Amino acid sequence: MADPLEMQRTYALVGTGGCGKTSLAEMLMFDAKAISRMGAIEEGTTALDYEPEEVRRRGSIQPGLATYLWNKNRHFLVDAPGDGNFTGDMEYLLKAVDSVVFAVDAVDGVRPLTKKIWSQVKKENLPALIVINKMDRDRADFQMAFDSLSHLGVKAVALQIPIKQNGEFIGYADVLSGKAWRYGADLALSPMDVPADLAEELSLLRDVSIENIAESDEALMEKYLEEGSLSIDDLKRGLRLGVIRGELTPVAVCSALENKGGAKLLDIIEALLPSPLERPPFVGQDGSSRPSSPDAPVAAFVFKTLSDPYSGQLSVMRVLSGTLSGDQTLENARSEEAERLGALLFINGKTQTPVKENAGPGALVGVAKLKNTRTGDTLCDEKAPFALAVGETPPQLITYALAPKEKGEEDKVYAAIQRLLDEDITLRLGRDEETGDILLSGMGQLHIELAVEKAKRRFKIDIILKTPKVPYRETVKGKCQVQGRHKKQSGGRGQFGDCWIEMEGLPRGSGYVFEDAIVGGVIPRQYIPAIDKGIQEAAARGFLAGCQVVDFRVKVYDGSYHTVDSSEMAFKVAGSLAFKKAMESMKPVLLEPIVLLTVSIPDESMGDVIGDLSSRRGKVLGSDSQAGVTEIKAYVPMSEVLRYAPDLRSMTGGQGFFTMEFDHYEEAPQPVADKVIEEHEKAKAAAS
Repeated sequence: MADPLEMQRTYALVGTGGCGKTSLAEMLMFDAKAISRMGAIEEGTTALDYEPEEVRRRGSIQPGLATYLWNKNRHFLVDAPGDGNFTGDMEYLLKAVDSVVFAVDAVDGVRPLTKKIWSQVKKENLPALIVINKMDRDRADFQMAFDSLSHLGVKAVALQIPIKQNGEFIGYADVLSGKAWRYGADLALSPMDVPADLAEELSLLRDVSIENIAESDEALMEKYLEEGSLSIDDLKRGLRLGVIRGELTPVAVCSALENKGGAKLLDIIEALLPSPLERPPFVGQDGSSRPSSPDAPVAAFVFKTLSDPYSGQLSVMRVLSGTLSGDQTLENARSEEAERLGALLFINGKTQTPVKENAGPGALVGVAKLKNTRTGDTLCDEKAPFALAVGETPPQLITYALAPKEKGEEDKVYAAIQRLLDEDITLRLGRDEETGDILLSGMGQLHIELAVEKAKRRFKIDIILKTPKVPYRETVKGKCQVQGRHKKQSGGRGQFGDCWIEMEGLPRGSGYVFEDAIVGGVIPRQYIPAIDKGIQEAAARGFLAGCQVVDFRVKVYDGSYHTVDSSEMAFKVAGSLAFKKAMESMKPVLLEPIVLLTVSIPDESMGDVIGDLSSRRGKVLGSDSQAGVTEIKAYVPMSEVLRYAPDLRSMTGGQGFFTMEFDHYEEAPQPVADKVIEEHEKAKAAAS
């Protein structure tokens, strides 16, 4: 018999890097008997961080997936990475769940990055439960962490207050019932008296919590005003309603490392978070909606692609509606091609088990070896097409050039990296037409380094990571008139092309403009596009430092031709010769890309960060401070912030984060231009 959907829970564990999400997942899986022992991140033995790169750096670089039974009810869990290098696909993960368990560190409370991740949860309108983790730490401070939740703009309802004795986390007081519980040696709970120093705090929190719950429901509010109190059942009912509507956010406490609070947390998840049947309908790309119901036509959203050493590519999907079974044939809404599913799999870290029953709404299942399905696709009933609406992934922040250690293995390197793109949609791969370099773009230096490490390990190929590429450009000032003449005579038919051009610089951002001012047929019509092409190809090769020339106008106004020897090829060469002459006689300058950098940091780091940005030739546009977090916007040359992440980390004690996007080009200062030109000349000499 299928698990009753009313009691099924599908949620994501979300929070900043280092707040203990993977340990939290480990505790929940252990308490639900999905794993037989609790692994440790330090020892690399957790169920969800199993990739060698995750074990080595002691942190998640891809989402971990788990499923377990609690009170015989099926729960699905997605452990989302918290490091900004690996959160680019967060929207996809959040589309796959009905709610969120949001972890906050009891030592740090809400950090700048916490606010950013919380805003993504709110954008998806997901009900949330906040867990203040690491209560076993020396500097754990429940009151500070709880108060810092106000920065998230939530109506927080404390469910528990931790009880500490001689610095040890020994139990908790239940806020709504007013009772206290102690953890025994075997972690079983036994009743205890509320410590005298907590009595007043408990009473105050209880009053605030009851008022918040009553305010979220009119009938409860009336009852509360009439009777002056509410029963535990009323409070639980009101709280659940408030959570599902997104009006209330309950707060629990735990120590994942010591396995204190896991069973209680599983109870809270089941009691307060919504089932797939209680979520709003899904929105399609065309604005249509699809209810999360087993009676609706079948649709499943592929939110992640994993690489498995045995089954190859594993498409992990959320059943949006209807019922999914193995051997079903569905239509891919993007490609409109049929996909035949194989066996459905439940995923627990790196282990997979066949699904014995059909999978209904809310189920997270893996399917191996789909032909033409990728992350972000929706598979659906061809008679009732539906494609889930998903946004764009955030822009890549950094690009590195890659090269093989062994000459001639460029295609192998390209192919190896390309195979990673399926499982990581935040990577971009390309080639530099001028240098032939393979270019890999990602969310940060660590993101690129780990992707290359993974490719080396899996595909047994040596890859060298070269300096990040800065897309400099060149342009011209003023105006000139030059002749481009190409004449070659060598037995038989010769080559002849002759053109006069006027070239002038244009304002920044104008691009390239070509004007045909030929009159009287001095150059036949069919040769004009060849001149244009010759100029464009020469401009792409650059003049100063091998960078594309931009923002200029060319007017071809005169020339001559030969009835026999002229050809498109000859005029193309003439065009490129004219361009080269013009560049020699004008004043070409190097342009550097300027990015808009947005940095979020704790207030106390503001002086250091602004000073550092000035030293990078940055122009600070302004800053805004709210609730202990300062946001600074600045224009900075891209070359100065290619390796900004580790510097910002050390300036802010790991609390700051940034985004950057290309904004405009500016003329590079002479010392910068000289250095770039010198490096280009060196590279050219080495290649010849």
